[in-house]
Amino acid sequence: MTQLREPQTATIGRSVLANLSVAELYERAVKAGEGEIAAEGPLVVRTGSHTGRSPQDKFVVREPSSEAKIWWGEVNKPLSEEHYDRLRARLVAYLADKDLYAQDCFIGAHPAHRRSLRVYTETAWASIFAENLFRRPTREQLASFVPNFTIINAPSFKADPETEGTRSETAILLHLKRMEIIIVGTMYAGEIKKSAFTVMNYLMPDEAVLPMHSAVNVGKRGDSVIFFGLSGTGKTTLSADPLRSLIGDDEHGWGDGYVFNFEGGCYAKTIRLSPMYEPDIFQTTKRFGTILENVDIDPVTRHLDLDSEKFTENTRGAYPLHFIGNADEHGVAGTPEHVVFLTADAFGVLPPISRLTPEQAKYHFISGYTAKLAGTEVGVVEPKATFSACFGAPFMPRHPGVYAEMLGDRLARWDVPVWFVNTGWTGGPYGVGQRMNINYTRAMVRAALNGLLDDVETVVDPVFGVAVPVSCPDVPSEFLQPRNTWQDTDAYDERARTLARMFEENFAKYADGVSEAVRAAGPRIEE
Repeated sequence: MTQLREPQTATIGRSVLANLSVAELYERAVKAGEGEIAAEGPLVVRTGSHTGRSPQDKFVVREPSSEAKIWWGEVNKPLSEEHYDRLRARLVAYLADKDLYAQDCFIGAHPAHRRSLRVYTETAWASIFAENLFRRPTREQLASFVPNFTIINAPSFKADPETEGTRSETAILLHLKRMEIIIVGTMYAGEIKKSAFTVMNYLMPDEAVLPMHSAVNVGKRGDSVIFFGLSGTGKTTLSADPLRSLIGDDEHGWGDGYVFNFEGGCYAKTIRLSPMYEPDIFQTTKRFGTILENVDIDPVTRHLDLDSEKFTENTRGAYPLHFIGNADEHGVAGTPEHVVFLTADAFGVLPPISRLTPEQAKYHFISGYTAKLAGTEVGVVEPKATFSACFGAPFMPRHPGVYAEMLGDRLARWDVPVWFVNTGWTGGPYGVGQRMNINYTRAMVRAALNGLLDDVETVVDPVFGVAVPVSCPDVPSEFLQPRNTWQDTDAYDERARTLARMFEENFAKYADGVSEAVRAAGPRIEE
């Protein structure tokens, strides 16, 4: 990217160092004590008390241009324009004597849907994060760059709940008319990425694009696959398949005959990364340019300890997409031939793989069941069963029915099969059973994508009603039936009924907006 080495005048901050190279930002970060360089090149930083997202501190400004489109509630909490203006004015005054960094970026690989984004940060390492995660303009594009929206990231600033309407001193505020995002009181860089994603999720439906919290990869014959799932369910791991090209690992849009990546990088969990099972992601932790959040490092040798939970379970690596050897930097692929829903079932009762009917696909997309894994949000210290509509409710500003209807239309139009894959527990719930064997999961996913399960006999799960294959290449047949993996089958039955009731209770809030066929596609509760 173009380097503007001299401080630039700006309406925010005393001066702004814009679009500096990663190398220069490294130097500035180390000089300022923001982080340290590990033995093999990555920059290791700490994010203080915030080692995960703070969804309870996220607000959308209630204003006339967007008000009717927002699904207001616990996910999208309103903030008045008066409170926003008060906080913003105080923030601008606070930053007036500070030197800031800025990165000019794009979000959206498809030119018809691309947005330009300027990210202001207090720290050099956060500027590298933005440069890594978003799409990088060319020198020519930077010469005439005008941002469509702006992020102001100021961790050292504290919101005032009493006068500014926030919950705490931490605040993530989205003003959709101004196309401006303010992030204060938290150093966790994931807030930068996810707030930009939220803006795209608001904009894209008006352009007939389904925004998706998903990964996408593509095979040699151009067969693309979408992997839906929340953080920690395996989107990054399973999409980084050496036999397929990676379009992206987290945020995409599905338009008329194409899918495209929103980002230009990856933000992967690094806890217990394996050079054997996750070689592509593992090698990014040994590269200059990668930002590692809260990874333990030996103070003398500077070698990483990726197994350590010293600071958090939610250790993260942020790196540009081209650090993955088989990545497709164009970021655009054709209509998907398969869709995979990923869930980390903490109860250990869902089948490791099953096929969904179109109605079941809508039901489970709206339900978005998984387990929040330790560290992904503040206060989550062990896996916790949860439902997140569209497999990404915290980032979906519109009603889940809007996105579900768009997905259903696409599945029907192109006759796309949907697979439900449990990457969570087997043989018992969390604390009793064990996490799914990644080799088995990969074998099942590859078999499904290669058509090897199309003609395999299936049995209908008596509780969840999904079609479970009785065999799969390279996977023990008993592993495919979750009840067979439990020593206490009565305990399995009770856990399955418990989860089924949770599905039913959660879906009740959406039932009025869906067909009877979709309502009937959920689990079957028999006492």
